[in-house]
Amino acid sequence: MAETQINIRVSIVEDNHFIRMALEQILINSDGYEVVAVYGSGEEAVDKMPGEMPDVVLMDINMGKMSGIEAVRIIKEKCPSIKFMMCTVYEDDEKIFDALAAGASGYILKKTKPAELVAAIRDLYDGGAPMSGQIASRVVASFRKKEESKGAALLEGLSAREHEILELLVKGRLYKEISSTLGISQETVRKHVYNIYKKLHVNNRVEAYNKFYG
Repeated sequence: MAETQINIRVSIVEDNHFIRMALEQILINSDGYEVVAVYGSGEEAVDKMPGEMPDVVLMDINMGKMSGIEAVRIIKEKCPSIKFMMCTVYEDDEKIFDALAAGASGYILKKTKPAELVAAIRDLYDGGAPMSGQIASRVVASFRKKEESKGAALLEGLSAREHEILELLVKGRLYKEISSTLGISQETVRKHVYNIYKKLHVNNRVEAYNKFYG
């Protein structure tokens, strides 16, 4: 016997009347989704949503006095079980990360196709973190940029001698070769390498190589 699909209770927060109606119609015409409530502002959502307790919320960002990001932050504190997906035209990094920091678990663009939209809602309900392809790419790129910046800051913490040893180390030189090149004992090389690994938060030559070359 086929397992009955659970209806996902969805609320929509969108100040544009036509977009609000379009999103509602998409969900009404899709099996497995129930529209609990539709709100035209962040203030209305903050006031009424805790009493409705939807499973998933499609939240716009730019809505006049109270942004969708602020609404998510307030409602999430009161109702941590509600899952929020930003549904917006904005693709800039600041709004993406502000929304995620506020408590949103998904971020899709309004130009997303209806079938992809409802699939994203199901994914979010099931514990996923759906994002439009363009958004996911920006998140990954930003993460990489932060990691590279962090690595550069760690390298700046090395002394001049440690930099010399690290450069030779990542070129594959042995301790005795580094010792000979720099005119210091192998024991001194070992001590410097220990300090380098500690400062870079790495455990071996390969990890040091990756940190050095970003």
